Amino acid sequence: MALARRSRERTVDYWPGFVDALSTLILGIVFLLSVFVIVQFFLSQEVSGKDTALARLNAQLAQLTEMLSLEKVGKTNLEDTLSSLRANLAMSEGERDRLKGLYEGLQGGAGKAGELTTQLDTQKNLTARAMAQVELLNQQIAALRRQLSALESALDASESKDKDSQARLADLGQRLNLALAQRVQELSRFRSEFFGRLRAILGDRPDIRVVGDRFVFQSEVFFDAGQAVVQPGGRAELDKLAGALLELEKQIPKDVAWVLRVDGHTDVRPIASAQFPSNWELSAARAISVVQYLIGKGISPQRLVAAGFGEFQPLDGATSDDAYRRNRRIELKLTER
Repeated sequence: MALARRSRERTVDYWPGFVDALSTLILGIVFLLSVFVIVQFFLSQEVSGKDTALARLNAQLAQLTEMLSLEKVGKTNLEDTLSSLRANLAMSEGERDRLKGLYEGLQGGAGKAGELTTQLDTQKNLTARAMAQVELLNQQIAALRRQLSALESALDASESKDKDSQARLADLGQRLNLALAQRVQELSRFRSEFFGRLRAILGDRPDIRVVGDRFVFQSEVFFDAGQAVVQPGGRAELDKLAGALLELEKQIPKDVAWVLRVDGHTDVRPIASAQFPSNWELSAARAISVVQYLIGKGISPQRLVAAGFGEFQPLDGATSDDAYRRNRRIELKLTER
């Protein structure tokens, strides 16, 4: 009895210490999650501001294009009016010269006095009327010349304004193209770094390879045949991918608009199941499953795109089992939004 009593007295109760440690761990995890949510909120606000600035720049470009079009139309109208006035001026000057010739002819016949007196009086009346018409035509010509001068001045001003608008438009387009080229170059650099990191993480596996600017996973890595639910083995690979994406999201500047596009592909053999009536539905469902899993691992939904291509983008056109296996795949592409 004394031995049993001493054994009970030596027993130590570890349970309160274990509960305290577990509570501290849970509080730490909650704090880290809160910090991550706040950082995501500020990143989203910054990206939204950059999109607004780009939209405003595009609106200014459209406004300048519209102003340039209006100036060109006005220039065409002024040139047409100028041509019409020049034609009227030429006709008026011809009429004036004709009347002057008639008047000079009448003056030359003044020496034939006598029998031509009656005709001379008649011609004098005609000459007076002709001179009045000449004077009127001279006034009209002067007015047309003033209008012509004003139109030429307006045309010169329009051409100068047109040149300024074209120069501004060309400068704006050059700046926009330069900015876009810089963004594409930055995205290409980050894509190379991301693929290099992902290749190092995933290792040298025959069912995971790089084709052009895409990382290609065979469908069997993630899914069972004819299914769109990520299997346990595929989740481990997606966890590695999510970790690489989270690191990449920290490195890419906030003003670079990028997304990871997840493309689902199948082979040419029809599925026609109750759940998936066609390969379109199967490929799209698989891409969406991958995107949803990555979102669950903390990847921002704004950085993910799911697309289903069915059997219409094969890598191998043969009809062998190996070709079918190669064509059943999930492709990842880091691209612009």
